[in-house]
Amino acid sequence: MSFAAKDVLKLREKTSCGMMDCKKALTEADGDAERATQILRERGIAVAAKKAGRVAAEGIVAAVTKPDVGVLIEINSETDFVAKNKEFIAFVDACAEIVATQNPSDVEALSACSLGTQSVDEVLKEKILVIGENLKIRRFARFEGVTYSYIHGDGRIGVLVAFDVESAVASSEPFKELAKDIAMQVAASSPLWLNKSDVTPDVLEKERQILMNQAKNEGKPENVAIKVMEGRIAKYYRESCLLEQEFIKDPEINVAKYINSVAEKLGTKIRVIQFVRFERGEGIEKREDNFAEEVAGMLS
Repeated sequence: MSFAAKDVLKLREKTSCGMMDCKKALTEADGDAERATQILRERGIAVAAKKAGRVAAEGIVAAVTKPDVGVLIEINSETDFVAKNKEFIAFVDACAEIVATQNPSDVEALSACSLGTQSVDEVLKEKILVIGENLKIRRFARFEGVTYSYIHGDGRIGVLVAFDVESAVASSEPFKELAKDIAMQVAASSPLWLNKSDVTPDVLEKERQILMNQAKNEGKPENVAIKVMEGRIAKYYRESCLLEQEFIKDPEINVAKYINSVAEKLGTKIRVIQFVRFERGEGIEKREDNFAEEVAGMLS
């Protein structure tokens, strides 16, 4: 019995499984939709697909750093309890290692990478079945060269920083201390940009308009409002740009001056190339549980 694309779509709508899983099941079932559904259920894929509709806003941020590459990854679960599960943690670490070694372009490419004898996506679905919660690979970052990572609060916040520095200097204790300081600065202060030149023109213009209107609403005349706005733009740079921020260990200097002072002592140049900061579940609208509805659902 043959089948068409519309049959694959119908099976997908019925089971919430992926298109390729539905196509494989229909092929194996020789086009029989009921048998294909049974195949998907027997393999647990249909169950995993249903769980995939549930909000996953917990989980962990993890990192792996090697001599020439660093990776930061966030994988989510539904509860913080699962985030402490050894099997879940091992899966997160394995995914980070794959990103480091296989360099997938995005989450979809990572899902297709091999993990043992299976794909990452297949292993993920198995974990969903075994653990009993929706799990989701949300995002990752990969920097090449000299990197330093910092994980705070059992995977609640993760930071990865890439540096331009000589390899001989990178192994020194003063540089390692600096790298840790910069990573902790990013974790604590949440900069949006590396330096002032990175602030995009549209963001800067919008910020100028907001601050200008603030000054005018305070009753300041046009010429005074412009000066007030410019002063507040300078403050925006100091708060939002990593190199302009007050150094958390010494507020008398900014981060750029701190880096330069260490570089001068080492007789070399040190430059932060880029950084990334992941906070677990940020931007995900968490589910508000309704106990009455949950009980009703269990009884239905």
